[in-house]
Amino acid sequence: MNNTVKELMERKSVRVYEDRQIEQEKKAAIVEAALQAPTAGNMTLYSIIDVTDPELKQKLSVTCDNQPFIAKAPMVLVFVADYQKWYDLFCKYEDTVRTPGMGDFMLAADDALIAAQNAVVAAESMGIGSCYIGDILEQYETHRELFSLPRYAVPAAMVVFGYPVPQQTERVKPKRLRPEAVVFENTYRRMEPEEFQHELNKVTDRGEDFERWIRAFCQRKWNCDFSIEMSRSVKAMMNQWENKEQQTDEA
Repeated sequence: MNNTVKELMERKSVRVYEDRQIEQEKKAAIVEAALQAPTAGNMTLYSIIDVTDPELKQKLSVTCDNQPFIAKAPMVLVFVADYQKWYDLFCKYEDTVRTPGMGDFMLAADDALIAAQNAVVAAESMGIGSCYIGDILEQYETHRELFSLPRYAVPAAMVVFGYPVPQQTERVKPKRLRPEAVVFENTYRRMEPEEFQHELNKVTDRGEDFERWIRAFCQRKWNCDFSIEMSRSVKAMMNQWENKEQQTDEA
């Protein structure tokens, strides 16, 4: 197993950091690695916001589901799905330009997420830990204002970085599902709940306690305030992208 694969196998989220900054040359290398990621049509359909303002980090630690460690992270990058720059350029040179649609939304989000993962892998190779913050998808209206985002630029991912404390380095990585539960040949295969339960038991070791665990997990991750807010927020994001927000207001 080469070092790249080994690091991918061992990488886990890091939420507690040493009280030291990431060196500028390493930070620059992480960003450059992100920019070298695969991108649709070589268009770089994303922008990266480097959050250095402590006050802004503090606000994000609240808006992103009240997670104080965000404010303490030495480096915070927000990856924005961004078609605004291309749309503006097209409009400068073409008389008739269609407005970005949902396909463009998804493609730009793909670009942003691929770039984010490149940054994560690069950081890991330097001994710098990271954690994805999915809650950046919540409170779209607030984040749009915080970052001065135009219509066709929306937050797709946020990643925080820092040198892990020993406890985080030594923490055991949670098991992942087996390939048999995830990889299907040629066509999708819908698993029966009992089969999926069997696969989950292999990585959670819940055994007879599985029903209690899955009920609690459903309440914590699915029937919960942050999940409901995330769905509302992303819908607002998509409506803004498709200009439905204005139409709704006018109606």
